[in-house]
Amino acid sequence: MSTSDDDMASLFHDMIRRCLEQEVAPHYETWEAQGVMPRSLWRQLGEAGLLGIDLPEEYGGAGADFAITQFALEEISRQGFGGLASAYNIHANIVMPYLLHIGTPAQRERWLPAMARGEVIGAIAMTEPNAGSDLAAMKTRASRNDDGWLLDGAKIFITNGQVADMVIVCAKTDTSAGAKGVSLFLVDTSLPGFSRGKPIKKIGQHASDTAELFFDRLQLPADALLGDEGAGFRYLMQELPRERLGVGAQALGSMEGALALTLDYVKERRAFSQAVGDFQNSRFTLAGVRADIDMGRAYFEHCVTKYRRGEMSSTDAAILKLQLSEMQCRNIDACLQLFGGYGYTREYPISRFYVDARVQTIYAGTSEIMKEVIARSLLGRGATQA
Repeated sequence: MSTSDDDMASLFHDMIRRCLEQEVAPHYETWEAQGVMPRSLWRQLGEAGLLGIDLPEEYGGAGADFAITQFALEEISRQGFGGLASAYNIHANIVMPYLLHIGTPAQRERWLPAMARGEVIGAIAMTEPNAGSDLAAMKTRASRNDDGWLLDGAKIFITNGQVADMVIVCAKTDTSAGAKGVSLFLVDTSLPGFSRGKPIKKIGQHASDTAELFFDRLQLPADALLGDEGAGFRYLMQELPRERLGVGAQALGSMEGALALTLDYVKERRAFSQAVGDFQNSRFTLAGVRADIDMGRAYFEHCVTKYRRGEMSSTDAAILKLQLSEMQCRNIDACLQLFGGYGYTREYPISRFYVDARVQTIYAGTSEIMKEVIARSLLGRGATQA
């Protein structure tokens, strides 16, 4: 980036930190207890310019470098707001880029400015109760009729599902074509035939709502199709690198935050007449966490550079997601261990870092699926999994 880009990045970094400290930190425990964040937060983030950081100005964005959005995700996670990080990743780092890259001018005009202002909250619905990451087994159907498309089916584990105003829905439009029969649709959640199940109760990320969504003969207009019919799987592969960069940013941020908490604790906590941090085991554990973070960041920055050049592949994304999500769980577990019994209490923030991290090896593609993607690239085989 140029000097002016560096200046813009520094400005955004300061603004992101201040916004989180002022608008999120004082209220986050309440939102965790309530299981949802208020819509007013999204509008505040929009007013601060944090929902369209790399969106073109014509759609209400700042036109900054996309890496600043990744920094926002990292900083949200570093401050211990894992639920917000996941919700933000879906809205600002996944759904908005889908619209920008694939949508028609009319679709962009309708949704993006409102999303940048925080007036419309976005979600994306791929996973199904009995299909998971296997897109070829998808049951949700969209069939043409005189008025456009008729949508039937259900999705599960949808982040922002309880509050979303618009959902990108993956549906089969050709049941005989496997993964090549998948199309994407922009679903206005105010339409008849759309409904939500009860909020799914999770072990972590409580402030981020997760829902099951239902489509019962939901009539969509013809222009609800996002991109070309039957190109859904190709679009998913096209956009996955950025989605998984977002997951990597969250992993790096949460590891940095957990390490900072742990360093403070082991310097003050005493056992057997010395600080916990003075034990060789503690020092070696902390050294290992620091080394992992720095190695992980090096590959993350490598992928950011490749993404900026349009060269980051789905295999690169799978390697990044696999390594950083597994590293995150392993290292935050190691940090919690140094807190002893206090680490298992809600009184100490390290416990939230721990439960919030656990989903990282599951969502956005499980570690097992990441290994399958990597292996198939080595063996020259195609994939029907995202």
